[in-house]
Amino acid sequence: MTTTCDKPATPVRAPKVGFVSLGCPKALTDSELILTQLSAEGYQTAKSFDGADLVIVNTCGFIDDAVKESLDTIGEALAENGKVIVTGCLGARSGEQGGNLVEQVHPSVLAVTGPHATQEVMDAVHRHLPKPHDPFLDLVPGGFGEAGLKLTPKHYAYLKISEGCNHRCTFCIIPSMRGDLVSRPVGDVLKEACALFEGGVKELLVISQDTSAYGVDIKYRTGFWDGRPIKSRLYELVQALGELAAAHGAWVRLHYVYPYPSVDQVVELMAQGLALPYLDVPFQHSHPDVLRRMKRPASGEKNLERIQRWREVCPELVIRSTFIAGFPGETEEEFQHLLDFIEEAQIDRAGCFAYSDVDGAAANALPGMLPLQERQQRQARFMEVAERVSVQKLQRRIGATMQVLVDHAPALGRRGGRGRSYADAPEIDGVVHLLPPQKASKTLKVGEFTRAQIVQAQGHDLIAQPI
Repeated sequence: MTTTCDKPATPVRAPKVGFVSLGCPKALTDSELILTQLSAEGYQTAKSFDGADLVIVNTCGFIDDAVKESLDTIGEALAENGKVIVTGCLGARSGEQGGNLVEQVHPSVLAVTGPHATQEVMDAVHRHLPKPHDPFLDLVPGGFGEAGLKLTPKHYAYLKISEGCNHRCTFCIIPSMRGDLVSRPVGDVLKEACALFEGGVKELLVISQDTSAYGVDIKYRTGFWDGRPIKSRLYELVQALGELAAAHGAWVRLHYVYPYPSVDQVVELMAQGLALPYLDVPFQHSHPDVLRRMKRPASGEKNLERIQRWREVCPELVIRSTFIAGFPGETEEEFQHLLDFIEEAQIDRAGCFAYSDVDGAAANALPGMLPLQERQQRQARFMEVAERVSVQKLQRRIGATMQVLVDHAPALGRRGGRGRSYADAPEIDGVVHLLPPQKASKTLKVGEFTRAQIVQAQGHDLIAQPI
């Protein structure tokens, strides 16, 4: 005797969810967590809005252009699908009359959550599109085991080590949306890293809101990994990540590193080859008075000295940073101080924003707001200096032999390809254009390393001959 549970008459179609991820790598890791959970529960990902049973939009709400892009994307999803769940930083922002901004602009959305809200998103999905099976019964296809699904190419991945921030910079509203610093247990971080390396990842990009502060909130509590104790502190974490990476022939790259004195020790690890000699340091400005108005954690007086010391310890060090031009009250003298800093510090890669108001930011109330045209002119002047420094430094690479991680190589690279050196983070820095190999036996494969000789600098990029 059989029952109806033994063999269903017809297979049940897995519900499909459309997904859009906007904003920074920290938002991307939130998206990866949600997608991992969706896949674990049997949902499928739709390739278009109209082919989905509902759509999730992970938003960015930091600057005006990002807010507009997020709101426009929500509107497009509503128009094409009609069932939309909103998450991310924009979901935490208030409108002009109070209340939720997203719900004011798009009142027909199914639900709105803030950032790092995987469970709240899943609760909303379950309400409007019931899950097809128990997540503990099926393996996640296409995932990285403990690390779950990734939206990046298979050969590199972001690893978030903490959430939130303890600083209260006057131009930033991230803490109001993501909260104070919450460091992940060091064992969990290393477990995820191990799964990624074992899954074939060749470049691990460490991210957070303040990477240097990892473990501060838990007083650098000792955790355990692979049967041994390890402190929840950036130095010990990078050391352990570097050892894991070395065993898999992979890179570790650090982002969002504040220039605290403790970073000196991390640079020593870079000199030893345990992490790439690359630091993404958000300086934002150089003049002490501007930094005080910004309420930045580092006053700026010793940043030049610190950079010089870093380069003495690790001569190959590449520094990328972001800056704000035209901050309220910025004088011409203070701005010139910033231009001089870029020249003297020899910042390898620099980006610059013209200051703009962000709803809820304390800087809005500061006196001395500059006209928009002046802010934009200063941004352009900054980029002229920054690009000149960057191009000069790239010219010095000509003739050098560098290791390149291949990102693109059609036909096994017979017509050339594209990759990145240790100096190039994906999507924010330049690339290395690879010429066709001169040897017929030489091939290029995506996700593998090749050595190449730099033959030319072209704008922010390099051109190299594989060897």
